[in-house]
Order: sequence, then structure tokens, then C-alpha cells
Amino acid sequence: MIDRYCRNEMKSIWDLDSKFKYYLAVELAVCKAYNKSGKIPDDALKDILNKASFSVERIDEIERETHHDVIAFLTNINENIGENSRYMHMGLTSSDVIDTALALQIKDSGEIILKDLDDIIKIVKEKAKEHKNTICIGRSHGVHAEPMTFGVKLCGWLDLFERAKRNFEYVLEESRIGQISGPVGTYSNIDPEIEKQVCEYLGLKPAKFSTQIIARDIHARFIQSLAVISSVIEQIAVELRHLQRTEVLEIEERFTDGQKGSSAMPHKKNPISGENLSGLARIVRANSLAALENIPLWHERDISHSSAERIIFPDSTILVDYMLARLSNVIKNLVVHKENMLKNTKLFGGIVFSQKVLLKLCDKGLSREDAYKIVQKNALDAFNNQGNFKENLLKDNDVKKYLFDKEILECFDINDYLKNIDYIYKKFDI
Repeated sequence: MIDRYCRNEMKSIWDLDSKFKYYLAVELAVCKAYNKSGKIPDDALKDILNKASFSVERIDEIERETHHDVIAFLTNINENIGENSRYMHMGLTSSDVIDTALALQIKDSGEIILKDLDDIIKIVKEKAKEHKNTICIGRSHGVHAEPMTFGVKLCGWLDLFERAKRNFEYVLEESRIGQISGPVGTYSNIDPEIEKQVCEYLGLKPAKFSTQIIARDIHARFIQSLAVISSVIEQIAVELRHLQRTEVLEIEERFTDGQKGSSAMPHKKNPISGENLSGLARIVRANSLAALENIPLWHERDISHSSAERIIFPDSTILVDYMLARLSNVIKNLVVHKENMLKNTKLFGGIVFSQKVLLKLCDKGLSREDAYKIVQKNALDAFNNQGNFKENLLKDNDVKKYLFDKEILECFDINDYLKNIDYIYKKFDI
């Protein structure tokens, strides 16, 4: 099931081969910058660009001896380049390569997630257009409140995703930072102009300040933005799960031919995608805590953040990519039971129209407190006794003292609740 929604494009950004490709891109950008400054001759740069290559197997072999992956990577590269390898890694420290390469991975993975967000926004907008006038009940505390439309509910989802995208775009731009500043960030053996040139080549911005690493609050914000997206996904997944409950049954995840819901109970059709997404959101949120814990490091650097980042970055980006794709599929193929939505607005003789009756009684001169008591008495009688709110009102002399039957019935006109839907839709250009 997971592979159905996982795209290889995202997974490949974080595999070992890609990691070293990003490392090599940084190293070669440094060589090009040195060449531009005149420190690496043209023929040497050409030789480096032609010969620079690596083998993950050979890097692993060297690392078993060196216990240092960047040194193992450089050793393997230098084996392939030969004499001109003396120009590689000049004035750099390992984190210049690691953190700048990580910025490239963040940038590339972020572009995929932005595309995912665009896709789900489009799907939700189309569904909102389709169900603009599909009447359903709005709920607060899980309890029936007042009528609305399913399209308005979808506008709420659209608002969540549009805001999540704006936040993610901002954080992604803030994460587009590289550094080539040396062992403690003082440019002791490298010209700051090299950093500027390298970042320009790579489509990054030079860090305003770096120690031996780029400050981890930047990375924490990125992971937190993924956690926000995952929580938005879960908010919608939880809503879908509630609306699929047997006694509600207003929507369903599409049940495909041959699908089975339970090994024991053949009647079952379960909201498995929604439950899957709720569970995965917990993982992404937990990863954001690890990202926050990575901010306080010793002095100019330690590596306590490194081991956690090797997990939380691939896991969080891959999961959010997967979660957005899976939710998009659920919404696109959602089964909407319009008749049940309408039926649920009419339970107990339409007790959800109680505010209209309250306001009409107030218009006739009753105090709010007195009107509330009259309406609540009739509503709770219907609710507690499986009765009919509308019929109770039509028989209640305390109500009929102030309202004609026609005026009572006017309170149950559902269209009056929908008169400002166009105003909401215009906000979303639907």
C-alpha cells in the first residue's frame, strides 16, 4: 500500500548515492569558484570535472577504516582524479560540504512537496465546487450545530492547505542557505568570495553567519513546517473518519472491487487511509521535536544533531510526500452520501433550527432568557424522547402566543442558512 503512493523521486534524494552526488556538486562548485578566482588552472579544473566520480561500495570500504564518511568520500574521489586532487576541499571543513549539500536536498525535496500541495489544493477546490450546495450538518463538540454545505467544509480544508503552502514556501526559502566558511566559520583558509560564488552556482544564499555548521533553528523550522502539514492532513483524516462511522455515514473512502475490510466480519468497510494518515502524522510531529532538540549544540559544533538528521529529514519528507498523495487520492475518489447528509439535518424534527426560533421570538419582544427557555424545552423534549421539534413548537401555546404557524415553519427554511455561501466561495476564487 505504501509503495502505491511513494514516489521514487523523493526517496532517491535521500539514498546514499544521491547524498554523495550532492557532496560532489558542492565540491565541484568550490573548484569552479577557485578557477574563477585564478587559484585552479583551467586544465586542472577540466581534469577534475572529467574524472571526479565515486563508488558507494568503495566509500563504505574506506569508511570502515577511517570511520569518517566525508574523508572516505574525498579519498575515493581523489583516487579517481589523481594528481589534480590536491585542489579538492581546499580550505573547507566537512560541514561546509555536509550542510550545503543538505540545503540542496531540502530544496529539491521541498519542490516536490510544493507540487504535492498544489495538487491537493486543486483537488479540494474541484470538490468544493462540486459540493457547493450539498447540504450537511455542521457540528461543534461532535454534536449537531446548524446546517451548512459540504462544499463550505471543503473550503475550510482549502484554507488549511493554502496557508500551509504559504508557510512552507517561506520556510523553504529560509532554508536555502549554504556555507563555505572553514573550521569555525572565520574563513581562515578560504576567501568569503568563494562562498558567495559557490552559493550562486548552487542556487543558494550564503549564510549570514555560520560556525562550523549552519544554525539548526533553520532546519528545525523546516521540519516543523512538515509537522504542520502532517497535522493539517490529520485534521482532515479525522473528519473523514468521523463522517464514515456507521451511524453517520455521510462520506466513505472508496471501497474497490475485491477489497476486504475485516478478516472476521465481511460487512466491514473501514476508513483505513484516514487511520493510516493519523498514525503517520504522529511520526512527523515527533520528528519535529528531535529537530528542536538539535538546536542547542556545544560551542561551534558537535555532531549530536547528525545522527538524528539522518533519520528525520528523509523520513519526514518521504512521509509528507506520501501522505499528501494518499489524501489526494482519498478526496478525489470520495463517496459522498448526500441523502444521509440531508437526513441528518432533519433529526428530531429539525432541532438544529433552534436558533432561528430563538431569534424570531426575540424579535417579537421576548427577552433572550425567556425565549431560550421556551425553545430549549421543546428541543430537549424532542431530543430526549425521539420526538419532533417542529411539531412541539406548533403545539406549544407559549410559542403560539408570539408566532403564527407560518412564522414557525419559516424558521425551518434551510436555504436561509445558505444565503452567504457565495461570499465564502468568492474568497477562494471558486
